[in-house]
Amino acid sequence: MVTIRLSRGGAKKRPFYQIVVTDSRNPRDGRFIERLGFFNPLATGKAERLR
Repeated sequence: MVTIRLSRGGAKKRPFYQIVVTDSRNPRDGRFIERLGFFNPLATGKAERLR
């Protein structure tokens, strides 16, 4: 089954997530089919938080 999930990146205590389409059997940060955008929970000011 194909799912949309957040794949974590960034450094320790500074998360950055990519929104990806992947098979549900793959690990969180494993192989993905397509990258849809990103989510930056720590964005401040004019920085883009979600695309």
